[in-house]
Amino acid sequence: MTVIGTILWKIRFWVEDRKAQDLIEYALMAGFVATAAGAIMPGVSSNISKIFSKVGSVMSYAASEPVSGS
Repeated sequence: MTVIGTILWKIRFWVEDRKAQDLIEYALMAGFVATAAGAIMPGVSSNISKIFSKVGSVMSYAASEPVSGS
């Protein structure tokens, strides 16, 4: 690989890594906001708990499904 190709590959990897980092940051922020809302408004906490339970069960089901080959 040429020097320019190596540099371009490293830049491309760094840019794609930033996208994943942003997604994780948004997910953490959404979780923080939901937790804060539950702490401030106790009546909402049961609804937030139900939503997190549903999301958790969907993610567990998706993780247990076999990946279909292409």
